Amino acid sequence: MTIDMEYGTGNVFADLGLPDAVGRQTKTRLALALNEIVKARKLRQVATEKLLGIPQSKVSALVNYRLDGFSVERLMGFLTLLNRDVEIVIRPSREFEI
Repeated sequence: MTIDMEYGTGNVFADLGLPDAVGRQTKTRLALALNEIVKARKLRQVATEKLLGIPQSKVSALVNYRLDGFSVERLMGFLTLLNRDVEIVIRPSREFEI
């Protein structure tokens, strides 16, 4: 029996053919970091809303990874409010490395 396998790109959004796959992956990674911090600090949504300066409905969206209403910059700002430094690294694409 032969099993056909297809390797992913490392970006599930691209593999699914979704638009703006890189942006979606970036937002998801930032939201994951945010949610891990909130969970580790045992913050309730009310405390998170005050800390981030957003309404409870936005906190709920963030916790549930409904990220269309957030920009990458805004998510990075939230991480800064949670006492995290965010670095942007620019390097050659692995695809074109020599």
